[in-house]
Amino acid sequence: MNPGRVREHHSEPQPGLPERLPAGERLLWQGAPDARVLARRGFHLGGFALYFAALLAWRTWNLVSDGAGAPALLVGTAPLLGLAVLALGFIAVLAWLVERTTLYTLTDRRLVLRIGIVLTVSFNLPLTRIEAAELRRHPDGSGDLSLRLLGDDRIGVMHLWPHCRPWRFARAEPMLRALPDVDRVAALLGTALSASLQPDQRATSAAPTTTEPAALPGHLPHAA
Repeated sequence: MNPGRVREHHSEPQPGLPERLPAGERLLWQGAPDARVLARRGFHLGGFALYFAALLAWRTWNLVSDGAGAPALLVGTAPLLGLAVLALGFIAVLAWLVERTTLYTLTDRRLVLRIGIVLTVSFNLPLTRIEAAELRRHPDGSGDLSLRLLGDDRIGVMHLWPHCRPWRFARAEPMLRALPDVDRVAALLGTALSASLQPDQRATSAAPTTTEPAALPGHLPHAA
């Protein structure tokens, strides 16, 4: 964990947690999204960059076709170029702020999401209330872990964003976003979920799959 990410939360009894862990509960892992991965994968920085590049190319071509010289080209493309810089800069700063203000905490009993740029909130997810977890791995080794909650447990999308699975509005799924060491975290979470099962559930739980997105080891028998 990078201590610089939690400097604005120095008053916390324990980083990432509203109170110190009770006796007998073990801390397994803490981490946060990687800003570069989040900007690129979560906020589609590359796609927006290509969009603005295409607009600039189209604008430049029109100006050149009309016989515009260098001064006219500069004046004609400056507003669009400025808009592109602002938009891409906003995405980069947003990703940096998310990284700086987020801390995910996994213990042997629960998963805690401390999130929020303006208003900090903490979501305490007991492992026994997680129905299934899915891993989405990117080619660079980073990835996301989405969680499906059990029964009628619900968290609003607006409370979670951007720490939620895209396009799941009716039943939002919390997500650990842009983890640079996603395989290690997935293994820890899978082991913790397995340990949280009752003996009869553990004996009948389905074997982990190898497809993408992959169900983690220890997911409940009725998980997809």
